[in-house]
Amino acid sequence: MLCTVSSALRRYSPSFQPVIFLLSKPSSSPLRLFSSLTMASCHLKDEAYLNQVIEKRIKIFQSLLFQQQSYLQSLPHDPIKITLPDGSVKEGNKWVSSPMNIAQGISKSLAANALISSVNGVLWDMNRPLEGDCELKIFTFDSDEGRDTFWHSSAHILGQSLESIYGCKLCIGPCTTRGEGFYYDAFYGDLGLNEDHFKQIEAGALKAVAEKQPFERIEVTKEQAIEIFSENNFKVEIINDLPADKTITVYRCGPLVDLCRGPHIPSTSFVKAFACLKASSAYWRGNKDRESLQRVYGISYPDQKRLKEYIHQLEEAKKYDHRLLGTKQELFFCHPLSPGSWFFLPHGTRIYSKLMEFIRNEYWKRGYQEVKSPNMYNMNLWETSGHAANYKENMFLFEIEKQEFGLKPMNCPGHCLMFQHRVRSYRELPLRLADFGVLHRNEASGALTGLTRVRRFQQDDAHIFCRESQIKEEVKGVLEFIDYAYTVFGFTYELKLSTRPEKYLGDLATWERAEAALTEALNLSGKPWQINEGDGAFYGPKIDISVSDALNRKFQCATLQLDFQLPERFKLEYSAEDEAKREKPVMIHRAILGSVERMFAILLEHYKGKWPFWLSPRQAIVCPVSEKSQKYAIEVRDRIHEAGYYVDVDMTDRKIQKKVREAQLAQYNYILVVGEEELNTKQVSVRVRDKADHSTMSIEGLLQHFQAETAAFH
Repeated sequence: MLCTVSSALRRYSPSFQPVIFLLSKPSSSPLRLFSSLTMASCHLKDEAYLNQVIEKRIKIFQSLLFQQQSYLQSLPHDPIKITLPDGSVKEGNKWVSSPMNIAQGISKSLAANALISSVNGVLWDMNRPLEGDCELKIFTFDSDEGRDTFWHSSAHILGQSLESIYGCKLCIGPCTTRGEGFYYDAFYGDLGLNEDHFKQIEAGALKAVAEKQPFERIEVTKEQAIEIFSENNFKVEIINDLPADKTITVYRCGPLVDLCRGPHIPSTSFVKAFACLKASSAYWRGNKDRESLQRVYGISYPDQKRLKEYIHQLEEAKKYDHRLLGTKQELFFCHPLSPGSWFFLPHGTRIYSKLMEFIRNEYWKRGYQEVKSPNMYNMNLWETSGHAANYKENMFLFEIEKQEFGLKPMNCPGHCLMFQHRVRSYRELPLRLADFGVLHRNEASGALTGLTRVRRFQQDDAHIFCRESQIKEEVKGVLEFIDYAYTVFGFTYELKLSTRPEKYLGDLATWERAEAALTEALNLSGKPWQINEGDGAFYGPKIDISVSDALNRKFQCATLQLDFQLPERFKLEYSAEDEAKREKPVMIHRAILGSVERMFAILLEHYKGKWPFWLSPRQAIVCPVSEKSQKYAIEVRDRIHEAGYYVDVDMTDRKIQKKVREAQLAQYNYILVVGEEELNTKQVSVRVRDKADHSTMSIEGLLQHFQAETAAFH
């Protein structure tokens, strides 16, 4: 089988040559292909450290694995019933039968593609014995659960390669939050990784794949975990921070023994295509005052076809990177004197303002009231909201008259003050407060990425204060709003209901009523949705909305979260029908665009720089054929401008063919050519962007057409 490892996957590499590995003959080690890679091998790893820790970890792991397997074998293997999603029931034995046994009994194809399972709603390794009667689901790569597990396991393969080659201290290695690949953070001392190291890293990973290493799992005590990882201060810190009652699990694949909650795919052999994407710096635990780490990003797939498709997708994405298009179209720029805070030029501001106008128009129709709130607050506010304890390191703080203040990173506490500032009545509910206020978040400099990760931004933020009985209708209204907006933008999207997590605030009955209301609202939406068990916020259940753009990339933009805790912390209340009775409102956090900056970037790439007319900063340009028609060209320009459209006129002495070509490259939606004939008939020759044909229209007819295009969001 051929395994392609392509440096084309590196987002900023200008060119690439694919490297082909033959994995069908294990006797032919992929490492031999890289004997000449001396440049990436010059780092002197600590062989003594490696030999000591790997041998010790494997020895302890195998001893504990033997003990635990022996114990399970000694337990009664009572018959159990395994219920599948279709309602059918399979027979098995407690502590013996595994999800893989069930998959093998269903079909060879399922067993060959089964990556992970769910047992009574809990993700479960395919080879882990079942512990009793259960409901079983089996996932392949085509599911979110399967992909996330596949990429998480691939991170372990990457970690194995990094540790064996560089002798680094591994830190954390998850799949990415965007659901596209994985990374591993590690401490290398003074070594800085770059693309020159990738081939050697990929070769080490593919060696692990060729060896078909099984992923094995043990449970350990905190003392045992510290003994296993005593040489790695990063792992020890993680272990010491775990709750006393937390079950600690350790996984092994080949020489790698790693602290991990799992679960994992059955073996490394499922990973048929693997590549490094990029390397960057990171701070341990995101704290700039802690150790500097190196982060290596990777991607993997169970077949070559999907890897090639991903390569093509990345190459397409590079062409339409919003930072390149934004510069080319003179929309925005960033300056080192204000990192993470972008300057929007006149044409960029036109788009930014149009997006907010689009949302404002919907607010008017949907019963929202726009408000403005302060940019900075005394830290007492953030103490009350809980952000001081959980978010302080991400805030910009400063002192005023010996008191600590912070720039707001979100609007919700300020909106609580607005609700609280006078007595409220049940008649005012639902109260929908919307705020485009400027927000600041102290992102690490290494995390800043174009418009998608910034320090200064605005959101189409809104908070709905309502009664518990109004949750269903309010959520239904927000889902309709999201559907309307995303249909206009040309997005497809997915909905997931994230339910009560293991650690939550509030009483169980309230959670169950809230989840039931969200479920009913989702059903009423008519859209397909999935349940994401246990992934809700600690303060309330939520609906996660991920959009897919024209390049099939997924983004989290919209937000819809229930919150029982902020109203409690701020002691919010309203008078009920019995005026002597006070009740607490429920708070709904929601955003449609999310960060306007981030949505701007996503749309720019989604449209590939070709803005639709209603959103375009360059809607039309008038091109006079000669000096004789210049005065008429200005007259046409003025008429269109007065009607409220963005229009320019090309008064240069270039040939008309050159003017038209330049206008097309500048992405004007309409190119209006005027010559002597148009001057005499008081018409314009209309050319549409990217179309060769043209038509003649009166100015009145053209403006009516523009109006229709704008109304239809074309």
